[in-house]
Amino acid sequence: MSESKEQIKTLIIGSGPAGYTAAIYAARADLNPVMYQGMQPGGQLTITTDVDNYPGYPEGIKGPDMMEDFKKQAERFDADVRWGMITEIDLSSRPFQAKTDEGKEIEAETVIISTGASARWLGLESETEFNGAGVSACATCDGFFYKGLNVAVVGGGDTAAEEATYLSNLAKKVYLIHRRDELRASKAMQKRVFKKNNIEMVWNSVVKEIVGESMGFTKKVTGVIFEDVNTGEEKKLDIDGFFVAIGHKPNSDLFKGQLHMDKQGYLITKSDSTKTNIPGVFACGDVQDKTFRQAVTAAGTGSMAAIEAERFLGEQEVED
Repeated sequence: MSESKEQIKTLIIGSGPAGYTAAIYAARADLNPVMYQGMQPGGQLTITTDVDNYPGYPEGIKGPDMMEDFKKQAERFDADVRWGMITEIDLSSRPFQAKTDEGKEIEAETVIISTGASARWLGLESETEFNGAGVSACATCDGFFYKGLNVAVVGGGDTAAEEATYLSNLAKKVYLIHRRDELRASKAMQKRVFKKNNIEMVWNSVVKEIVGESMGFTKKVTGVIFEDVNTGEEKKLDIDGFFVAIGHKPNSDLFKGQLHMDKQGYLITKSDSTKTNIPGVFACGDVQDKTFRQAVTAAGTGSMAAIEAERFLGEQEVED
């Protein structure tokens, strides 16, 4: 006999600054929110080192520590924060029907989506071959293994600048490969990069191949081949580690065919709101923000989503 469906007021899908803030606000509003944290509890900030620009932390804070603070605050107000993922959801009618990775079925009167975004990859076969054996998308996770060695970072935005700066404190040499002749990163991040003597810019270049050695079950990266976009000339750098930092993809696949999204997959919300095209469904954080993508703006939209969910439920009660 299968378990009966759990009936709740507010289901929060995903965590991070947006999700945890939504949980705090929703719990304080007596919406008894249930959060499923997803594959990466705490979101992208759990793979970020120092966070210096979030208000309230004058000395800065480590990303994972900040997310733990957010989680504890949500739980203080009795938000039900759970491990696991929502793998299926039907938004065609209320109450919305959801299913977890363990097969648990949930009926929710409102849904707040805070699934964030994930790192993009170059799509090279060699990138897949050496993933975890010299290829990484997380400098803070794997940088320790490259102390005193030579590494390369590909990308030109804030992510690439942050990864390169972090690695420069560990590695002997960091090559920052970018397809243009100037970085897209913020001026503050660019200054950090250009201040580092052991970061060398490789401008106007596109990565063609990651090369390495295979010895039985052991693999390791030994170099990267790139092409000069102006001359077409191919060159090689001898490196020990390769870090991909070319941006992120919104984690919105679960909602395809149900919620409006743009060509990149970012969920579309109404102006000055977290409302989606389906009443009772709200989206906050990086899954709907491709412009700012900051912890503080994600938290702001998380609070908006919870407030709008509370108002929505209040309006439904009046109508009933």
